[in-house]
Amino acid sequence: MSIIDQEEDMKVLIFTFGTRGDIEPFAALAERIARAGHTAVLAAPEAYRGAVAEPAGFLPMATEMDEVMRAGMTGMSGPSQALGIARRMSAAMKKSLDEQWDAAQQVEPTIIVSHPKALGGPHVAERLGIPVVPSLPLPFLTPTAAFPVPFIARSFPGSWNRASYQFNRFTALAYGGMINRFRREKLGLARMSRFSDYLHAADGSRVPVLYPFSRHVVPVPADYPASAHVTGYWFRDDPEAAPAPSPRLQEFLAAGAPPIYVGFGSMGFGRGAEARGRLVMEAVLEAGVRAVVSTGWGALHAQSTAEVMVVDEVSHRWLFPRVAAVVHHGGSGTTAAGLRAGRPTLVCPVLGDQPFWGRRVHELGAGPEPLPLRRATAETLTDRIRRLVGDPGYAGKAAAIGEAIEQEDGTARALEVLLEIEAAHAAHRSTA
Repeated sequence: MSIIDQEEDMKVLIFTFGTRGDIEPFAALAERIARAGHTAVLAAPEAYRGAVAEPAGFLPMATEMDEVMRAGMTGMSGPSQALGIARRMSAAMKKSLDEQWDAAQQVEPTIIVSHPKALGGPHVAERLGIPVVPSLPLPFLTPTAAFPVPFIARSFPGSWNRASYQFNRFTALAYGGMINRFRREKLGLARMSRFSDYLHAADGSRVPVLYPFSRHVVPVPADYPASAHVTGYWFRDDPEAAPAPSPRLQEFLAAGAPPIYVGFGSMGFGRGAEARGRLVMEAVLEAGVRAVVSTGWGALHAQSTAEVMVVDEVSHRWLFPRVAAVVHHGGSGTTAAGLRAGRPTLVCPVLGDQPFWGRRVHELGAGPEPLPLRRATAETLTDRIRRLVGDPGYAGKAAAIGEAIEQEDGTARALEVLLEIEAAHAAHRSTA
C-alpha cells in the first residue's frame, strides 16, 4: 500500500547515503519540494530520520550500511578487520538495494533523485519508466577540461582532465554483479554493461544531473552540457530549525573572544583518535586561541579546558556564524557551512574529495593552503591556525563569498529543474 494518500503534481523519491554532509542537503531539498505542494520522501539510514521535517516524508534505507560504516570509521585498526567490514558492507549493500525498491513501491514516485552512493536509483527509475536525476554536492560526474575528477590531487592538460572522469565507471565495474542480480531478480530488467556510467540512460540519452554547490565556490566549467545543473547549495531556509546547543556551550561562547572551530567529522579510523586529540589541543594552546573542538564519529579524543570546549556534534548552521574561523577535514557539507557563514577556513584533508575543497578554499583566498591531516604536526598546525586568524585577507575574502552564497536559493532552483525534467518526460511519453 502506498504511503501517499492523495494525488500531487509531482512525487519525488530521494535516495541518499553517507555521512551527515551527504544527508542534510537532500533533506533540505525534500522539505522545499514538499512545502511547494508536491510529495517528497527522503530515503536514508534510520539514524537520520530526524533530519527531515514535515511536510516531507521519510523512509529508512541502508540503515545496516550506515551501522557498518560507523563501526569501521570509529574502530578499524588493521587489514583483517577491514576485510571483515568489507564483507559486512557487501551484504548490507545488497539489502539496501531491496530497500530502495520497497521504498519506490510505497511512494510510487514520478521522479527519483539519487546520490550515487545509493546505487539503486537509476535501475529503480528504469523499472518504473520515470526520470532519474543523479545528484551529489561536488563536480564529480560530468567530465570537464577545467579540472580532473575531484578524487585526483593534481590537474592535467584539458584532455587528460576529461579522461579522468572515466573513474565514474567504477561503480559498474566494482558492483556490476550485485547490481545485475538486483536488476534481474528484483526488477525483471536485462543486465547492464560493466562499462555503464551515470551520465547516460539505457537508450544512450544524457541523464540530467543536479549539483548542489555554489558557482561562487566552483565556477561552472564552460564545457558543461545543459544537462548539468549547478543550483547553488541546498540549505534549510530557517536558521532557527538548527538544533539548540547546550547551555554549557552557549556559556563558553559568551565567556571570551570568539573561538575557532576544529572538527574532523567521521575521519576517525580507530586508534589515531588520541594522537589527533593531543595534536589539536597542543596547536590550539600554542596558537593562543580559544576553540570549540568536535569529536565527531571518534575522529579525535580530548578533554575540555578553560580555553577549549569539547563537544560531540553541534549544528554548523548555528555555531559557525559565532566563531572566528573553522578548521576541518574538508567534507563538502562542512566546507559549504563554513563559507556560507563567511568564516576563514583551514582544510586538513584526509581522503576523497577533501583535498579538492581544500584547494578551492585556498584558491579563493578564504584560507591558507591545506594541511593534510596525516602530515600535520603540532608546529605546522599551530602555524596554519595563526595565519588563519591573523591574516585579515582571509576573513575579507570569506565574508564576500558568504554574502554571495546567501544570495543563492539552491533548493528553489533544484525544484524548478525537477519540474522541467518531469514535464519534458511527460511530453515525450505523450508523443511516443
